[in-house]
Amino acid sequence: MKNIISKVILGSFVVSAVGMANAQKIDAKAKKILDDITANYNSKKNSYFKFSFGSGLNGQVAKTEPGIYYVAGEKYKLKIMDTEQIFDGNKIYNINADDMEVTIAKPNGSSTMFSPINYLTTYRNDYNVTYNGKKMVNGVNSDFIKLTPVKANGIKYVYLFVDSAKKQMVKLEQHGNNKDVAVIAIKEYKENQELDPNMFVFDKNKFKNYIITEL
Repeated sequence: MKNIISKVILGSFVVSAVGMANAQKIDAKAKKILDDITANYNSKKNSYFKFSFGSGLNGQVAKTEPGIYYVAGEKYKLKIMDTEQIFDGNKIYNINADDMEVTIAKPNGSSTMFSPINYLTTYRNDYNVTYNGKKMVNGVNSDFIKLTPVKANGIKYVYLFVDSAKKQMVKLEQHGNNKDVAVIAIKEYKENQELDPNMFVFDKNKFKNYIITEL
C-alpha cells in the first residue's frame, strides 16, 4: 500500500496532456454538471476535502487509507499517510516522511496530480465524456460520468460520481490499462476556512535531517 501511495504522490497516477488529434466528444449534460461543480469550487476562497484513498488491481480496491486535500486558487496541499505534496504556486514539494526525503520540482505543465478535483479541468481537452445516468454512491444519489482518453495515456477510463444538487464531487475512480485502480471517496468537505498563512509554504528548517533534491 505504501509503495502505491508513493507512486500516486510522485505522479505515477497522473493525467497526461494529450493533443487533439482525435475528435473529442463531450456529452452536453455531463459538461454542464462538471462545469457547475468547477464554478462552485472556484467561487470559494478555499476548500478542504477529507477522503479515503483506495488502490488495488483488476478493478478491485484492496486497501484504503485516509487523506486530506486543501486547495486555494492554484495552490494546494495533499497528504496521504506519511507522504505529502505541496504546490505553492511556483514549485511542487514531494515530502516522504518515512524515507526522510524531499523532492522539489517545477510543474512541467503536462501533468496534474490525482486529487479530488483534478479531472474537473483536464477533461476539457483530454477526454471523451459521457453521462451514464444515476447511481447510489456512499448514500448519495449521484450523477455518473465516464471519461475515456482521446489518446492513449495509460488510463483506460475514469468514473466520476457527483452530487449535482450540492455541486460537489462524491467519488472518483481511475482505472489504468495495467488493471491498476485508484479511488478517492470524499468523506468530508469544508469551504472558506481561516487557514494558516503558511499552509502552502515549504519550510526547509523543518526538514533539516531530510535528503532534499531539487530537480
